Amino acid sequence: MAKRFERHEVELKGCSPNPLASYLKSLGILRLVSDQSDCSAAGRWEGNVFILRSNLTRNELLGFFLNSYAPTPIISPWNGRAGFLEGEDAPDSTRKGPITVKEVNKSIGRRFAGYRSILNEVRNIQVLSELNEVRARAKKLENCEKGLKKQNLTLPAGKTRELKELKAKEGRLKNQLLLSLRAEMTDQFLPWIDACFVLANGDSRSAPLLGSGGNEGSMDFSINHLGHLTELIDPSNDQPTSLAVSAIDQSLFGDPSIISRHGNPGFLNPGVTGGPNMGTGFERKETLDNPWNTVLMMEGVVLFAAAVTKRIGPAYGSLASFPFIFETLRAGHGSVGSKEKSKSEFWAPIWRAFASVGELQTLLAEGRATVGRRAARNGLDMVKSVNSLGVDRGLQAFERYGFFERRGKGYSVATPMGRFQVGHNTATRLVDELENWLSAFRKFESGQNVGKRFVDLRRTLEERLFTLANHRESPANVQRVLALLGEIQLSMGRNERSRGKVAPVPLLSERWTQAADDHSPAFRVALSLAGLRGLQDQPLPIRSQLFPIHHSNGNEWLEKVLRGKGTQHKNDPACRVRLHISRQRNLESMLIALLQTRLSLPARLDFTDKPMNSSVGTDLADLMLFLSKDEMDTRVLSLLLGLSLCKVSEIQDQRAGRGDIHAAYALCKLAVVPDATLRQLGVLKDGEHVPVASLMVPKLASGNPKQAKDAVRIAWKRLQSSNLDPIMPSNQLPELAGIDSRRLAAALLVPLNYGATRALATAVLRSEQDALGEAL
Repeated sequence: MAKRFERHEVELKGCSPNPLASYLKSLGILRLVSDQSDCSAAGRWEGNVFILRSNLTRNELLGFFLNSYAPTPIISPWNGRAGFLEGEDAPDSTRKGPITVKEVNKSIGRRFAGYRSILNEVRNIQVLSELNEVRARAKKLENCEKGLKKQNLTLPAGKTRELKELKAKEGRLKNQLLLSLRAEMTDQFLPWIDACFVLANGDSRSAPLLGSGGNEGSMDFSINHLGHLTELIDPSNDQPTSLAVSAIDQSLFGDPSIISRHGNPGFLNPGVTGGPNMGTGFERKETLDNPWNTVLMMEGVVLFAAAVTKRIGPAYGSLASFPFIFETLRAGHGSVGSKEKSKSEFWAPIWRAFASVGELQTLLAEGRATVGRRAARNGLDMVKSVNSLGVDRGLQAFERYGFFERRGKGYSVATPMGRFQVGHNTATRLVDELENWLSAFRKFESGQNVGKRFVDLRRTLEERLFTLANHRESPANVQRVLALLGEIQLSMGRNERSRGKVAPVPLLSERWTQAADDHSPAFRVALSLAGLRGLQDQPLPIRSQLFPIHHSNGNEWLEKVLRGKGTQHKNDPACRVRLHISRQRNLESMLIALLQTRLSLPARLDFTDKPMNSSVGTDLADLMLFLSKDEMDTRVLSLLLGLSLCKVSEIQDQRAGRGDIHAAYALCKLAVVPDATLRQLGVLKDGEHVPVASLMVPKLASGNPKQAKDAVRIAWKRLQSSNLDPIMPSNQLPELAGIDSRRLAAALLVPLNYGATRALATAVLRSEQDALGEAL
């Protein structure tokens, strides 16, 4: 009695999560042992090995499958190759289906008793004979049509119409057959039909794990399974065959054995099935297979019964749902081609703690992952929900599979697409902010007459979002997403069709800028530029200049400006303000264009000050690095486009930073600093004003050394005339000293922090104390 309750943990080294067939085999073993030997059996994963805990030792487990295992009745009478729809040839058919069914039906052993009972029940379903008759008539007409085509003739119109009507009736009868089978058959049959279809509202939908309703092309899974069973178990006496005895160790424990037969487990184990694209060369031949692998795989499939669930949200209504099956996302795996056909992907749960088959069934029954309040729809949604779902259910990881059409039309391959570990990942919060916009962008991209560029952008974005959601918030991953969002926003702004169908990328939270911060000079420069703004109720964010697309975020003033309403110049009614700049060849040209537009706005939009403030500024070290070299330009440009789509938090930094002050730059920069900042520094008195020096920037941007000198002189005069007394006399103005004038012009747009601006003023402006000392 004590032995009965002794627990044994047996390593099934022949069971791994990859390929999918092996994963399903593991679940099949657990289900069969639990149902037929030990109801308290449980299993778990340890690395790539399945551990079975039950009252069976290793040898007893072998004995169970060889001598006791009673196969689950798996038969698909709705399929033409399953042995029931043979037309007038039914009694004498030489096809594999009817021959195998007859052999099992004539068996007398107890192990096939369930099969015999189900086969007899199926024959009593009345609609089956009617479907058989309609199929036979349609097949005769189809054969006649094929014969006529060979002679370049066509089927008479009356016969063509009859064939069409017969095919339509065949579809209706097949659906009726499925409903009758579901309603009239015993419970023993239900797991299989529910694994093949979900039946709801009088309609049916095929389960992706079993092809198109239990068949793949002309291969019927149920007959294939039944054929393997008769190779392993003698139907006449229940005894295991010599093949069963020689192959069982290898299937369960991975032990070496010689298997002398070919097999076709279908797309769930493509490495064995063979065919085009299944190995090196153009085509891989079918390899030797262990029939136990296919038999136990099918026993595991029946755990994945479909169910109808009402998805949250009015857009989805009542939809067919399968455990952990989602729309295919061509992201997260480099071997997936953009043109490969696939409708779904499967996420196989991996768990570390022992779980019973009942607990596993509960997990699969609830395997409708959610994102927020709605059901997950694709792989990206699943990545986002993996963490909470895994933690809630005690899961360790998910093995992802995509069903891609790689063996010819209609023939799929269960392609491994990586393992995804469960763990807390705050990066999913970032991806969530794009959910609604991404749905609209996908809808636009999948529409008619959409350029290939948008197709490529969508796929690249999904790839980067997938990577981000699957890893922690690494600055590099966040930056790559932001850079692409900026590129997409630019492309949409230049495409008339997208403007009316896709809203701009939403204003992203400051979490994005925080997660993207890699503490590099390029990032700090880009962030300071992205933080550029206007004045109080005249916001003027930098994105309104970068992208020719309406993006006011609810601000009435900016909305009017962007739409050209209420922005007429008081002296020129025909003039309208255009905020966004035209396309520029590089960062330097872009910053110059942005600066010139920004400095022109005070006069045109009645600004009371220069719109040159930013939520965050750089220090002198970063500024001088940017001023002297263009090495960071590419990164700054890509980061700027993305960061401009984010909310930039206010950062007050009093540190000037270590950096030599370039006097010519300092004079020109102070000429464009907002008056409010100069008053805060104490160098400009209340009521005084430093007007925009309109010719300064164009002269610097010309690249002409002589005009650059004139620009410095203009800046000096503007400061002098505004009672900001430069320390150098007009005849000793500083030279550019190797700094390119266009570079200097671009650098004027880069915002400085308060400490750096104060350092510039201290270096080139005479304070009141200095003036008093000279007077004394």
